[in-house]
Amino acid sequence: MTIGEIAGLIAALAFAVLVGFISVNLSRLSTIMKEIRDTVQRLNSTIDIVTKDVDNLSIEVEGLLNKANTLVDDVNGKLSKTDPLFTAIGDLGVTVSDVNSSTKQLTSNLLSGVTKKKSSPLERFIKVTRSKPKTQTPPATPNQSFADTTVNISEIDSESELVSLTKTKPSSTAGEINLK
Repeated sequence: MTIGEIAGLIAALAFAVLVGFISVNLSRLSTIMKEIRDTVQRLNSTIDIVTKDVDNLSIEVEGLLNKANTLVDDVNGKLSKTDPLFTAIGDLGVTVSDVNSSTKQLTSNLLSGVTKKKSSPLERFIKVTRSKPKTQTPPATPNQSFADTTVNISEIDSESELVSLTKTKPSSTAGEINLK
């Protein structure tokens, strides 16, 4: 065999290996293409199902939105009808506040009128003892005891005079005080 024949034989063998390699790869490629075709078909059928579901869902959502709009309009209408009620309640609160202040004023006026009553002798005695002292006159006659004299509360000076009154000799009318 000559060198040309050997070169032709090597080229033929290389070509045969190349054809075998390409045929194996093409057969694998055909299986992959078949799987891709099946996947695309399943994807198309799934997309069709999803599209139908989305269409049905959008119809239901549109119906719900229409009902929600109707409900909101109804609630707004009813709320607008309650505005006068809340206005009346606010006016009632102002009126109650006015009545309370009027009642307070009336009560204070009544109490100030009630407190202008005649003071009791004890109240007058306490009031006089707290006021400015005046001088006391001794008994007119020497036989008359100090306790027998009529004591004018307005003439009682202070606590010291009250103490001096308690230290005097008791009389037959001891414990009696005549108030003017």
